Amino acid sequence: MTPRTPTTTSAGAAGTSGMDGIAGGAEVAAATSAPGLALDRHVSAADRAVALARDVLTGLTANPRELPPKWFYDATGGMLFDEITKLPEYYPTRRERAILDSHASDIATACPADTLIELGSGTSEKTRLLLDALRAAGGLRRFVPFDVDESTLTQAGRSLIAAYPDLAVHAVVGDFERHLSHLPGGGRRLIAFLGGTIGNMQPAQRGGFLRALREQCGSTDALLLGTDLVKDPDRLVAAYDDGAGVTAAFNRNVLTVINRELGADFDIRGFAHVARWNAADSWIEMRLRAVRDQRVTIDSLALTVEFQRGEDLLTEISAKFTRDGITAELADAGWAVTQQWTDPEGDFAVTLATPSTAPAAAPV
Repeated sequence: MTPRTPTTTSAGAAGTSGMDGIAGGAEVAAATSAPGLALDRHVSAADRAVALARDVLTGLTANPRELPPKWFYDATGGMLFDEITKLPEYYPTRRERAILDSHASDIATACPADTLIELGSGTSEKTRLLLDALRAAGGLRRFVPFDVDESTLTQAGRSLIAAYPDLAVHAVVGDFERHLSHLPGGGRRLIAFLGGTIGNMQPAQRGGFLRALREQCGSTDALLLGTDLVKDPDRLVAAYDDGAGVTAAFNRNVLTVINRELGADFDIRGFAHVARWNAADSWIEMRLRAVRDQRVTIDSLALTVEFQRGEDLLTEISAKFTRDGITAELADAGWAVTQQWTDPEGDFAVTLATPSTAPAAAPV
């Protein structure tokens, strides 16, 4: 499941990685934010509208059809995901927090950074564990939350400034697959990419992202990566298909977004939520399955799409990893694992990696 960070890529379609080709220069908007909060804007509301139209056109005319999971997250989608994280079936959020509760001080000791950067930061709630540990270690000076949602960043930034008045907060509004080069530099940086969000990328996309991030990092920087681990398929499926139907509502919400933003006429109840374990690729797939033959019109795109009964629309993948597999993927992208922690149940992993002196493997 994608955390409340609408910055992820498509479940597999090329060309749906975000706001490519738009919002070329940064707009610094510190004057419109709280005192002490600097904000760089690389993505605007207009950019998001263009990206939604492009992603929907690309995904619904593909074979098989798919949509990027980033579009789950309007206000309703965000609230539904918050509900999901509290469900008994959905363990990842609790497990990752347990790791940070137990090992934040170990992370700060291993990488006493003066700057914490969080990609896909959302409300930055779990990040406070890292902020507290880094501040206790004595070096923390700056926090850089990075997310596509400006209002969420601004709210979180104001809250953090109130809680940490000595902390400089430099928010960046952008897509983390397009705007990594705009991350503020200087000092010793710890870049956190939590929540298992990297699992929403296809393997080639993951490799490209990790290599691009490595290229932006100096020898004293480090990466903190959260990943869900392979486990019993029944538990995995249950985490994405809860008995209360919250995940089903969350999945269907992408159709509500398209109806509202692009003038479509999807019958929301005309699609059933499906979660399945793909053992060959080691990931969960979330799909919307047409319960009957139907025709959908999308006015803004002048597009009509025919769905046959039983046809699937892929809305998200969520890859699961082994600890050795994480180490190997990071090594291929030019990262060396220094430490790795799991929760007592072994459900989730948080990995600390530093730039490797060995060259990254060439993309396949």
